[in-house]
Amino acid sequence: MQLRIFTEPQQGASYADQLRVAQATERLGFDAFFRSDHYLAMGSSDGLPGPTDTWVTLAGLARETSRIRLGTLVSSATFRYPGPLAIQVAQVDQMSGGRVEFGLGTGWFEGEHTAYGIPFPPKRFGLLEEQLEIVTGLWNTPVGKTFDFTGEHYTIADSPALPKPVQDSVPVIIGGHGPRRTPALAARFASEFNTAFPPKDQIGARFDAVRKACEDAGRDPDDLVYSVALVLACGQDEAEFARRASAIGREPAEVRQNGLAGTPQEVVDGINAVRELGASRVYLQVMDLSDIEHLELVAAEVAPHVT
Repeated sequence: MQLRIFTEPQQGASYADQLRVAQATERLGFDAFFRSDHYLAMGSSDGLPGPTDTWVTLAGLARETSRIRLGTLVSSATFRYPGPLAIQVAQVDQMSGGRVEFGLGTGWFEGEHTAYGIPFPPKRFGLLEEQLEIVTGLWNTPVGKTFDFTGEHYTIADSPALPKPVQDSVPVIIGGHGPRRTPALAARFASEFNTAFPPKDQIGARFDAVRKACEDAGRDPDDLVYSVALVLACGQDEAEFARRASAIGREPAEVRQNGLAGTPQEVVDGINAVRELGASRVYLQVMDLSDIEHLELVAAEVAPHVT
């Protein structure tokens, strides 16, 4: 089971905050540092000091880490044109020595689009599908050849399809809870399917839908990694756990039910239960980026005991 740290910097985190967490992620033996791609805080947070751009941030982290994977859960198809996005991701992959993973989704938070002048079309699945075709098509075009694409939303003509990532194939992560279109898109493009903050009793069914879509498409379902993202709140004892739950605005009973929460043994049991449902990778959503001791506790008392 791979354990990855997943952050939500739009809630209030500077680049320095994220660097500290990313370097702790590397030092403590976790597999990866991932972040959301948002421009506006949600809930009661004031978001200070303000948002940081995902791919600018990951470029910096690429040069200040050496081992961990770096990526997005998930970039929004509404935020960037696919050609420049392919360049950005390929460049960060070069800067990291081939450690980037690329999560892409439709985008859903209309308020952040309004706040920063980004168009928010009511129907976005077509944007996502065409962006995946273009970005992967640009990366996969042989050097010396050109790439063309004509779709409903984008047209690419005579592109040199440069630069190339270091990796022969940048892992593509697709997630969501749609019963039909999302599994089909994952079967077509993804190397990983992620379900984020699902009701735990739905995890197995979501994985099964993707596996069925792969079979329908003639793809081996075992080609994909199946992963889950869940909020983390762990404490050595009940008092420490309750303090950590309170710090992120969650009630202990609620976060126990919906996240990976409680004592280290409870978190171990929760991760192993997710593994039994088919996940081989878990993204631990860490909301309090000032609490490095939280990561240290999980590295020492949870990670060695998950199978």
